[in-house]
Amino acid sequence: MREELIRVGARELFTSIKGAGDPVVLLHGGGPGASGVANWRRNIEALAEAFTVIVPDLPGYGRSTREIDHDDPFGDLAAAVGGLLDALDISRANLIGNSYGGGAALRLALDRPDRVDRMVLNGPGGIGTTRWVPTRGLNQLLDYYGGEGPTLEKMRAFITESLVSDPRSVPDDIIELRYQHSLDPASMANPPLKRPDPGPKALRTLLRMDLSRDKRLGSCETPTLVIWGVDDAVNRPVGGPLLAKRMRNCDLYLASNVGHWVQWEAPELFNRLALDFLGAKR
Repeated sequence: MREELIRVGARELFTSIKGAGDPVVLLHGGGPGASGVANWRRNIEALAEAFTVIVPDLPGYGRSTREIDHDDPFGDLAAAVGGLLDALDISRANLIGNSYGGGAALRLALDRPDRVDRMVLNGPGGIGTTRWVPTRGLNQLLDYYGGEGPTLEKMRAFITESLVSDPRSVPDDIIELRYQHSLDPASMANPPLKRPDPGPKALRTLLRMDLSRDKRLGSCETPTLVIWGVDDAVNRPVGGPLLAKRMRNCDLYLASNVGHWVQWEAPELFNRLALDFLGAKR
């Protein structure tokens, strides 16, 4: 796997690339300590047998520049992904996004539909965020750096209670590694995903992040597969039928006995669905 820091405007995105064929960009979730390869470690090899798989650490995460626009996170992430495609001289790509990365993928398809061939959205963020009370998982994520600050117990609770349906599916060493990554001083000083400060500005941010309210959703032509774990405790599975109803070319797969991390808990299912939908030649 090739690894490099790629200049995108004023930021650098740490990016891993493997395989050959049409480009597929994997966009990770936004929980504390997240990064690209760690999020997709059970999927990269299978996808790279058919595609050129591009796995960035999103702005604010991993080894990428920490700067991110907290007033419009999805818009900023979408622009960063578009800039990464420019830097790699890629005119169009397939996108696979998990959670926060799913919201970024959808926002890019809305902002620049000419850049996106097909999308696979895995429990995407930004669907109904202003319609319902925040979930347990979202509260755990947003509270992680608050109070006494990061602890191994907070990380373990977030992963085992909110990201997966079966806590036994995540080994202790994975939890410990992600906890260590969450202690990055820049992330602790300015978490990449946090609660907006109260006031009118916070409301505008929340409205921007609720992509289910975006009027362009109904005219989005990008062929899309939504995969959602029925036991998702971070983003409500009801978002799946909402997208399938609103988007013109959207298929939906609800995975039973699986939580927010479908790509981790059910990798064979996830990989098969993604490869088939993206038209892999096997």
